[in-house]
Amino acid sequence: MNGQVSYAYAVVRSSPSLERTALPGVRGVADSAVTLVHSGALAAAVSAVPREEFSEAALKVRLEDLGWLETTARAHHFVIETLAAHTTVLPLRLATVYLDEDRVGEMLSEREQDFTAMLDRLADHVEWGVKVYAEAPTTSAAPSAAALSAGEGGPADEEKPGRAYLRRRRYQRQAREDAWRLAEEAVRRTEAQARGLAVERARHRPQQGDLAGQASGENVANDAYLVPRRLAEKFRSRMLHAADGLQGVRVDVTGPWAPYSFALPPAPDAQEGTRYR
Repeated sequence: MNGQVSYAYAVVRSSPSLERTALPGVRGVADSAVTLVHSGALAAAVSAVPREEFSEAALKVRLEDLGWLETTARAHHFVIETLAAHTTVLPLRLATVYLDEDRVGEMLSEREQDFTAMLDRLADHVEWGVKVYAEAPTTSAAPSAAALSAGEGGPADEEKPGRAYLRRRRYQRQAREDAWRLAEEAVRRTEAQARGLAVERARHRPQQGDLAGQASGENVANDAYLVPRRLAEKFRSRMLHAADGLQGVRVDVTGPWAPYSFALPPAPDAQEGTRYR
């Protein structure tokens, strides 16, 4: 094992049958087998991964590699979601690495009380992601200079280029303000519709640039809600209709997921991208 370290995915309740029912054939990060490290009432899902790829120095470089990061994140989340189909899961952060399984066991022992309380709180709950987008008209959707001038009663050919430009800019600014006003109304609606269904909400920073992926429009709100499993579909239905009647506004709903946004961070002695023990 000198050439390997322990990559940790999640904390679960210790169960003699869980490894047999949930993990046979499951491959995780670095295409490695996934097993459970048990300590008292808890267990952690782990994989033995190459030290040269997951050392502190290596991860500082690899976490800047978007291709490697995407592949690793997919494997990481696949293991968590596989476990979540069988039991309550406390997801750990991406690239949480320990020197060996003994250190994983020590972490579980040291934080048993905290983890047990968290598992109790999250039992039979799922996470839903709710994002609100404002889709303001594009430049090509703005009225032409001729239309703008004609709209005010003046001949199109008398509209000076500078004045037409300023009119176009005012139109675009007004359109964007209108889109944001309607998006803010959609956010208020999602918050109101979540009452009585969600037990917690986590606010995330709106996504921009590469983080927004292929989504159109501007991300105004990026929230996560913790919802009892029995109310999951009712919650989803309400969120999908939160923007009804609001032109240029879209609400995207994703899930249900393991409660990533509501789990405790990994133990302090774990490596989280830059720290290593």
